[in-house]
Amino acid sequence: MTAPALLTWLVFLPWLGGALVAVLPQRFSRVASLALSLSTLAFGVALDAPGAGAAVRADWMPALHIRYHLAVDGLSLLLILLTGVVAPMSLLASWRVPGDGRLFRSLFLLLQGSALGVFVARDFFLWFVFWELSLVPAYFLIKLWGGAGATRAAYQFVVYTLGGSAFLLLGFAAIYAAAGTMDFTELQALPAGGLAARLGPAGAAMAFTGVLLGLAVKVPLFPFHTWLPPAYAEAPVGVSMFLTGVMAKMGVYGFLRILWPLFPGQLQAASGLLLGLALAGILVGAFAALAQTDLKRMLAYSSFSHVSFCLLALFAVTGLTGPRGATAAAAGTAALAGAVLQLFNHGLSAATLFFFVGVLETRAGGKRGLDDFGGVRAAAPVLAGLCGIALFSSLGLPGLNGFVSEFLILRGVFGLAPWVAAASCLGLLATAVYLLTFYQRVYHGPLPAARASLADLSGMEVATVGLAIALMFVLGVYPQPLIHLANGVASLWAGGLGSLPIPVS
Repeated sequence: MTAPALLTWLVFLPWLGGALVAVLPQRFSRVASLALSLSTLAFGVALDAPGAGAAVRADWMPALHIRYHLAVDGLSLLLILLTGVVAPMSLLASWRVPGDGRLFRSLFLLLQGSALGVFVARDFFLWFVFWELSLVPAYFLIKLWGGAGATRAAYQFVVYTLGGSAFLLLGFAAIYAAAGTMDFTELQALPAGGLAARLGPAGAAMAFTGVLLGLAVKVPLFPFHTWLPPAYAEAPVGVSMFLTGVMAKMGVYGFLRILWPLFPGQLQAASGLLLGLALAGILVGAFAALAQTDLKRMLAYSSFSHVSFCLLALFAVTGLTGPRGATAAAAGTAALAGAVLQLFNHGLSAATLFFFVGVLETRAGGKRGLDDFGGVRAAAPVLAGLCGIALFSSLGLPGLNGFVSEFLILRGVFGLAPWVAAASCLGLLATAVYLLTFYQRVYHGPLPAARASLADLSGMEVATVGLAIALMFVLGVYPQPLIHLANGVASLWAGGLGSLPIPVS
């Protein structure tokens, strides 16, 4: 199969699988959905090296200059591989989902295919279709299989995201009216300042603001984050894993793929404010997590804080003005490489942590508070050990994957905005406190009588997180495979850091 054909199958096989799973007998739907979900990882591996840079492009609506345009590069491939790891984990975590499991798995495969479409689409109309379609299965997965507050959480999630999408659509309507195309490649190929010149000062400001707000809600960027804690906390564990592991990365990807290449000047002008908001996200998320007693809400705020580090790196780099020397170039390259690596590393560790909280919640009859456990390590040593690895990965312990990306981000941001980097370390300090508190109060201390019979991980549960745990070690000591993919973004800054426009390739 050719690389362009692989791109189409990559996106639409989960969708076709969702339709198939919906009509299969219940006993076959589990294995079929898992196999179809694993296809993403297989296609991602097949696209590596020779497939990177592959594209398929054909007219779709010629009268409107809308094309069926899919392409993959290092940034896309990294997120495809992340989806290929997290999505099967999420389905395995939902192996015994209550109710109609076929509907759950069908909706999940639709969600997976929509996320993949966002990562490979290169025409805004097609990209926006995937972007919006991801809301539909996510809404029903949260509402139908979530906790006691799931209906409100799902409603809030959709209203916030649709509101952001309305601004996003308005921004691209202005771009289309000015440029006559919505193809990302064609828009990036315009001469420096070409898009802004066609839009005019007012039009460029409006389009930039619309795209910024649409992406900011999705990430989320502070203060557009209030939908996130209830959505992550009330969603079933497998959906929480996918939300934090993959969907949160769609917004950051949009910043890199759309906002940065098309509006470099406007982004640079607003970088001071945006850098402050990213720093606020790190600190607010970390200290809010510190105040939580509900483990899922703690991890939800933790996820918000960690993803904000990606934005901190991005906005620190775009805030550069004036001539760029070798020192600034090295700092910018490190910050960008760290941000791209953080997308993968955080997705891996956060999804794994949500899985372990789901295991604890199931074993404890629906309870997931800090005070609902204690001494679990004595009853379930394998659970305690593997969860500890994921916790220390999220904490950024040297030798595990999280350290590499956080070190590169801080090394780069410190060279560009040292006081901001220093302030962000307060978030890392709070992260250490709440994660170690989590581990101490859940796994150490006296074992309550109510938890004496708590079962350890089964073989299937170990298999669910086995690949993720292995990758935490492998990428902690040998991150070069990910760095190779990240270089597609970061190497553009090695020489003339900050050149405008800024392509992502």
